[in-house]
Formats: sequence, structure tokens, C-alpha cells
Amino acid sequence: MPKTICLAFTGASGMPYGIRLLECLLTAGYRVQLVYSQVAQVVAQQEMTMELPARASEALAYFNARYAQLPGKLEVYGREEWFAPVASGSNPPDAMVVCPCTMGTLASIAQGLASNLIERAADVVLKEGRKLVLVPRETPFSIIHLENMLRLARAGAVILPPNPGFYHHPDRVEDLVDFVVARILDQLAVAHELMPRWGNTEP
Repeated sequence: MPKTICLAFTGASGMPYGIRLLECLLTAGYRVQLVYSQVAQVVAQQEMTMELPARASEALAYFNARYAQLPGKLEVYGREEWFAPVASGSNPPDAMVVCPCTMGTLASIAQGLASNLIERAADVVLKEGRKLVLVPRETPFSIIHLENMLRLARAGAVILPPNPGFYHHPDRVEDLVDFVVARILDQLAVAHELMPRWGNTEP
């Protein structure tokens, strides 16, 4: 059985990171449980001219057509789908990534709120001792943002702002996206060849 990763898109800027991460996880043969917010649909249209369907069944068909050649397995759940596996500690994913992550979602997770499936899934992952990676796309951070991040880090979450490096001499925007996605995949222990590692000439 392949490892299961819950992936959530929220309404922060940075949708190319999330879409590229989804592609990489499916390429690596993982089972991905995808859920996204309504505002994430707006951001996807704004940043990528991508029409994310509102219904989970339509979204599944959309992504399955887009990634038909990839070996991974995709499941898509609605924000209020409380019978989804990720809603219960009896069937948690191996890890979860919220990418991109709004400050509102981060704050809700930090306070233990669970008003939608994204927040509940993150709560489950934390309480079950699984890895939670949050990719907050905001600048500058207020003291409230920083305190919420510290609270989550103390609870075991990984705070991974999408800060691209330049030592690999990127030529395209896609190279900057891959730099961040590579860091996320490293946190999940997912093998990849997105870029050479420091001190090596090979990925």
C-alpha cells in the first residue's frame, strides 16, 4: 500500500507550489487525498488560469484527466465531507501538507479549531503524531502570525515558508517553484530529482 499524503490548498497566493507538489506526489506513486477551499479556486484562476471545480467528483475527474499517465492514486474530498478518511484519527494519512496556507487556516489549526475538513484533517494529523507541513505565503509576518507558528512548531508541525533559493541559478519561474517543492518533498521523505543537492552535481 503506497503512503498516503493529505494535501490541502487554501486561498493564499502560491497555487503553483501546490499544483506542482500534487504532480510530484502522484509521479512518485503516492496516494493523495486532496481538499481545497473555495478561495483556493479563486487563487487558482487568478494565478494559473485554472478552473478548479467546486464539486469533489468533478475535481477528481479533472485531475485524473490531467494526470492520467501518473502512477499515483488521487482522492478528492469536499470541505464539508465529514465522512472522509482524513476526518478521523482511526484512518489518518501518513502526513499532511497545507500548500499554500493562509494565515487564517494557520491560526485555526493553531487554536485547535475544526470548522472544515482542512482544519479537522490537520488537527487529526497533529494529535496522531503524524507530520504536518504548513507552507504559509504571507509577508511580512505580524506578531500574531509568528506566535501562531511558534505554537504549531511546538506542537510538532513543520513551518516551511516558500522562500526560494538562488544558488542553483534558476532560469525560469518553474525553477523557483521546484526549489520550494523540493524542500517540501524532503520533509515528506519523498524521493525526487527536481534539482541538484548542495555539494552534488546530481539531483
